[in-house]
Formats: sequence, structure tokens, C-alpha cells
Amino acid sequence: MKVMNLPGPKTKAMIERDARVISPSYPRDYPFAMDHGKGSYLWDVDGNQFLDFMAGIAVNSTGHSHPEVVKAIQDQVEKFLHISSDFYHETMVSLGEKLSEISPIDGESVSFLTNSGTEAVETALKLARYKTGRANFIGFTGAFHGRTMGSITMTASKSHYKKGFHPLLNGVFHAPFPNPYRPILERKFGEDYGETVVRYIEDQLFHHILPADEVAGVLVEPIQGEGGYVVPSAGFFPALRKMCDKYGILLIADEVQSGMGRTGKWWAIENFGVKPDIFTTAKGIASGVPLGACVAKKDIMDWKRGVHGNTYGGNPISCTAALKTIELIEREYLKNAEVTGQYTIDRLKELQQKYPSIGDVRGIGFMIGVEFVSDRESKEADADFRDRVVNLAFERGLLLLGCAKSVIRIAPPLSMTRAEVDEGLEIFEEAIRLASK
Repeated sequence: MKVMNLPGPKTKAMIERDARVISPSYPRDYPFAMDHGKGSYLWDVDGNQFLDFMAGIAVNSTGHSHPEVVKAIQDQVEKFLHISSDFYHETMVSLGEKLSEISPIDGESVSFLTNSGTEAVETALKLARYKTGRANFIGFTGAFHGRTMGSITMTASKSHYKKGFHPLLNGVFHAPFPNPYRPILERKFGEDYGETVVRYIEDQLFHHILPADEVAGVLVEPIQGEGGYVVPSAGFFPALRKMCDKYGILLIADEVQSGMGRTGKWWAIENFGVKPDIFTTAKGIASGVPLGACVAKKDIMDWKRGVHGNTYGGNPISCTAALKTIELIEREYLKNAEVTGQYTIDRLKELQQKYPSIGDVRGIGFMIGVEFVSDRESKEADADFRDRVVNLAFERGLLLLGCAKSVIRIAPPLSMTRAEVDEGLEIFEEAIRLASK
């Protein structure tokens, strides 16, 4: 298998220029400098070709530069670039209609359009406080919701995200996320671990720390992203929905990474048979053009004129890209994510049988986590091994990204074919084999 001499000279030169003028806070994992992309493939500035298993962190849902998305954007650019959310335009209204059509919410829903996932989460937090008159929120360990002040308070995946930024948002409390591979709470006999977590919230948080009638909302990723692509235990969401209904708490699903067809359904929460009151989306919504949305029940998002707003929300270029993206997902890629995603999971579980370093393979559709351990019995996370796999794969033409302590996330374009999956997994296995030495 060909090994590339990376980084090339043009990449090195770009990295040197970047270091002089760009914030050092960006988490560059390895030296890839993109020149262009097509479908599931990317080329760096030195002409090296790569297969993309991470899609810009689950953003490029229709692949890179899908011709129909490009054409839709070009047509809109010729009309107008911006008018601000103070006025009306067709693409904004059409996108709102489409989001309501595919919404997982029970009944009528309305959207507030944003520029990013973290802004969508901030909107959801403000809306929950405004609507309920309550101040507090419950989140989960391992969660990632963004890096602005409210979102970073809810985030609990890595402590260094918060270091140096306190005090943060008041009134935020965290419970353990129901990770079936790494449970930390004691279950009652016959109890689903997701039910255990909800019982912990009621018996411990509500009884000892936080009055339930002062909680505005529970913010949760249906499948955790940064926390390790963790699929919760089956009983979690039904129990959580029941608890929220009991105490008048809004259930807010953060679908920024897990939504837009990535699991083979429009929204990951649909895999658990539960409907949220509010949900957020971004990342894969517009094939890489910045856009997000906070969508809520119509009788919840009834705040008054001027209470919340933005300048670029509903930008016509972003909305146009989103409408075409949704059309393509609906027409082709929703089913592909389900079928080819399951094929990928099955292939990875075959690799798990061959390599003791793979402790767990989990996921739904094209949202897949592979967790590496130094010992399967102790489940000791092996971050060094994971990092070796990522770098060895990069040198052989496969782009991967890690998450959590020792997980590799596999989140390719929803358009990826079975042949491309096979090509990528051949490199992936070679990287695991070499890392094992």
C-alpha cells in the first residue's frame, strides 16, 4: 500500500503562513491542506489524493462540491447575496416549510435560522428560559454543544474547553450519559441502564440539589458526538421523555451532528421513538455552507418581535444550499446512509474480531464510533494507539478524526458508496495492523 511523504512542500509553506496570522486555538490534528474535493475524495495542495471518512466533521453530507448544490448556489448568487432577517425572501420561507415537514416534533413547528450549531443551541437555551420562566438546565457528561458561553457551559466532553473561561452560565447541572460500554451507575435488577440514569436525575439531582420545578430544559444529544459517538441504552429516551412530561421540563434534542439523515433517519432521536419539544440542527444541513436552526413547537416558539434575532440568519445562499441538500438526502442519501452505514458497521465488527485493540464498535447509519483499548477486560482507553491509527491512515490516504479518549469517528459523506467504504476500510485495517506492531 502506497505511503505518501507528508506533508508536502506546499503544505509545509501553508502551515508556516497559517502560524503567523491564524489563531493557534484551532485543533489541527495532522498536516492536511486542502486544495479541492469531489464526492468522497479530497486533494491537498501538493496533489495528493485522500478518501474522506469524516466529511468535515459530519458536515459535507452530500459529498464535496456536489454539482446540484453548486448549481443551486450559483443561481442564487446571481439574484442576491444578502437582505438580512429584517425582511422576507423565498428561500428562507421554503426552508422553514421543509424543516417543519421533516421535523420530529409532534404537531406544528417553527424555525429560527442561525449561522452555526452553537448559535442554534444558544437560541434553544434562551427560548427554554423565556417560555418556562425557569432558569436551570440539565446536561450530560460527554456532551458537546458548542463553544460560545451558554453552549460551552452545557458541554462536558473535555475540561480544557472551559479552562480560563469561568464564570460560565449559572444553573447548569450534569448527569452521566447512559454509555452502555462504560456504565458508572449501579443498576437495579432488570433495569435498563438508560432508566438508571433518569432515576439518578430524579433521586439524586432533584432530591438533593435541584428542584425539578425550577428546571427549564434537558439538553441532550440523541447520539453523542465529541463524547465518543455513543449510542445510549434503549430505555433512556422513553424514560427521559416521561420525566420531562412529569415535571413540565422541555426536552431539547441537539441534532447538530446526529441529524440530517446521518443515522438513516432524518433525526437520530427518531431511532428511539421519542419526540422532542425543541431540536437544533446545523453541520450537515447545507453541505458545508454555514447554517443552523433551532426548531420548536409552535406554541413554544411564540416569543415577541425583537426578543431574539440575528443579521445573517436565513441567508439566501445558505438556505438555497440547504434546500438542495435536503432534496438530495431525501431522494438518495437517506436510504444509502441506512444501508451502506450498516454494511460499514458489520465490516468494522469483523475487524473487531481480528484485532484485540478494538474494544467497541457502535453506531447507527453513518454515525459510527470505533473505540480502542489496551485491554478488553479492563477497557482501558488507549489514546496513543488511536492516534497512531489516525496518522498511519493519513499517510496512506484516508482522513479520520478522533473523539473522546480513544475513539475514531467514522462519519463520511452520506453519498459514500460501498466500494468507497471497502477502499477506506482496507487502509483502516492496514493502519490498525501497523499500529499493533
